[in-house]
Order: sequence, then C-alpha cells, then structure tokens
Amino acid sequence: MNRFLSHATNRIDAKGRVSVPSMFRAVLARSGVEELYVWQDFVFPAISMAGPDVLERFERMIGSQDPFSLEANKMSLLIHGGGVFMKLDGEGRLLVTDFIRDFTGITDKVTFAGRGDHFQLWDPAAFEDMQAQARKDRTASS
Repeated sequence: MNRFLSHATNRIDAKGRVSVPSMFRAVLARSGVEELYVWQDFVFPAISMAGPDVLERFERMIGSQDPFSLEANKMSLLIHGGGVFMKLDGEGRLLVTDFIRDFTGITDKVTFAGRGDHFQLWDPAAFEDMQAQARKDRTASS
C-alpha cells in the first residue's frame, strides 16, 4: 500500500541533511516520485511533502473556483507562495533548508510523521505536544 504511516525521529547531520526514514522512501519509490512538492502546512507548524500529484490536486481545486474569488487567491497563495520542489540526495537524505527551519523551529532533529498521502517534518517537541493534545481532545470528546 502506498501510504505514509507511522513516525520516526532522525538527527540532522553537520551538513544540514537528514535521512528520510526508509519506510517513507519505499513509498516514494513505489510511487515513482523523484521530486517532492514541499509546502508549509495549512494548519500545523510543520512542513508537508508529497509527490507532484498532490500539487496537481491542489491546482485542480483552485481551478474549479472563480479565479477572481478571494478564496481561490488565498489558496493559491498558500500552495504556490508557501511551496517549493526538493529532491532527496542519492543516499535518501533531505537538506533541511531555512525554508524548513524557519517555519517549523526544527534545530538538530526532525520528526517525520505519516499523513496517508503525504508526510510531514516536525520539530520533535512540537510533534509530541500535538500528539498529546490530540489524545487529550479525543478523550475529552468521548
């Protein structure tokens, strides 16, 4: 199944690279993804990553709206103004750029979190806090 599941935390090396977990690299390989669309998440302090098909899906959503609408323009600003393309190096590592660090607060470690059709990069403490809050909210609503 081509889904990004689970989570893992890896250390950033001295050159600013982090190894993408093998379980995520396997999904990318099975999907034939060579270049990642990378965007600032719309809800969380995280960077989201997926194959270019996700960008195409976002663009179809925008294209289905009135091109002069405020909603379509906000979405385009989030998707295009908050996104870049990146590639993994030959050893499956990703350069943790200022684009990533500034948005997430990541310093020396990265938590990779599966989100089904994409995965995210989180500051480990922020990810743990978000998981704890989600569990607390879930328990409170039951």
